[in-house]
Amino acid sequence: MLILGHAGITLGAATLLAGAVNSRRSPHVSPVSWFHSLSSYIDIRILIVGSLLPDIIDKPVGQYFFRETFANGRIFAHTLLFLVLITAAGLFLYKLRRSIWMLILAAGTFVHLVLDQMWHMPVTLFWPFLGFTFERADITDWLQNIFQDLLSVPAIYLPELVGVVILLWFSMALVVKKQVGAFLKYGKI
Repeated sequence: MLILGHAGITLGAATLLAGAVNSRRSPHVSPVSWFHSLSSYIDIRILIVGSLLPDIIDKPVGQYFFRETFANGRIFAHTLLFLVLITAAGLFLYKLRRSIWMLILAAGTFVHLVLDQMWHMPVTLFWPFLGFTFERADITDWLQNIFQDLLSVPAIYLPELVGVVILLWFSMALVVKKQVGAFLKYGKI
C-alpha cells in the first residue's frame, strides 16, 4: 500500500470509530461532522503521520541508506517491537503529562502494520524473536515497479483509490467548514 491508501484509510477508520461513538450519544450526527467528532478527541495530523511512520523510517533506511545491508523497505519500524516501544512511550507520556500524542502516533502505526498485512512477513513482524536478519527483497527499479503496479494490480490501486476518496472527502469538509487554517495549525476542525 502507498501513501494515500495508508493515510486515507487510517483517517477513515478513525473517523468511523469517532462517529460511531458520538452517534450513540447523538443519533442525528451527519457523516461530514464525523471528522469534527474525531478532531475533538485527537490531533488528526499526528494520526496521519503515524499512519505513514513505518515507511517514513524504513524506506530511506532499508532502500537507500543501507541498501546493500537490508534491501527491503519493511524493516525495524514494521516490527511489533517498534509498535510496543512507541506504545509504551505513549503510555509513559500519558501517565506523566496526560499527553496522548504518542499514543495517537502508535495507533496510526498499528493501522499501518495491519494495512501492510505484516502477518505475512513473520520474520519482520516478530523481529528479533525469529532472528536478527530481515528478508531481502528485489528493490531494483522499485519506483518504476510501484507506478506499474499502481496501474495494474488491484491490491495496490484499490486501497489507493479508497484513500483518495476519503482524503478528498476530508479536504472538502475542511473547505466547507472554512477550517483549513485551523487544521494546519492545530490539527482540529
